[in-house]
Amino acid sequence: MKRRSLLQSLLQGSVVLGTSALPYAVSSLMSSDVSADPVRNYCRPPGALQNDDAFIDACVGCGLCGEVCPPKCIKFHRRDEGKKVNTPYINTAEKACILCDKCMEVCPTESLTEMPKDKINMGIAQIDRLACYPWVDRGVCGACVAICPIGTKGIDFEFANFYKPIVKQGCVGCGMCVEICPHPSVPIWIIDRKEGTVAKHTV
Repeated sequence: MKRRSLLQSLLQGSVVLGTSALPYAVSSLMSSDVSADPVRNYCRPPGALQNDDAFIDACVGCGLCGEVCPPKCIKFHRRDEGKKVNTPYINTAEKACILCDKCMEVCPTESLTEMPKDKINMGIAQIDRLACYPWVDRGVCGACVAICPIGTKGIDFEFANFYKPIVKQGCVGCGMCVEICPHPSVPIWIIDRKEGTVAKHTV
């Protein structure tokens, strides 16, 4: 009998614990549909107003930019709180922007403005030199340099070393280097320009 009572108590405790955790599970489902680490790879489409509040105010959420996007890299905030709902963003780790200009051409407001490719500012690529294959002498790569639509003004090899990539200030943050990177951990990502092109590590 004591054993049965113990099992019943354990079962009741499990039910209570599961029930108490239910609100947290529901809240996680209703939370933002973007990454818990928004610093990396999430950016606005090309030609977007640099001030995020101004962009949100200007965007009417029409969705035209996503409709015309050839690679379908433009997504829309759906479950975020506040005014971000229906505004576009790109997760370059999933699908990069190819700088086709179509989203800028079709935008009916000032949220996206047409501009030359080299003037676009979606962010800048940053490389973790402690993980990138060539930088840790684990192999030859160069995929990021080969794919860059800006060419060597965006990303190039380090002087006197044909295989170690370095990001240049001409990088516009399209994320094609992120999408093509063969390293499982993807040691290259798109961030705000002020963060620099080389990942910093604390000792």
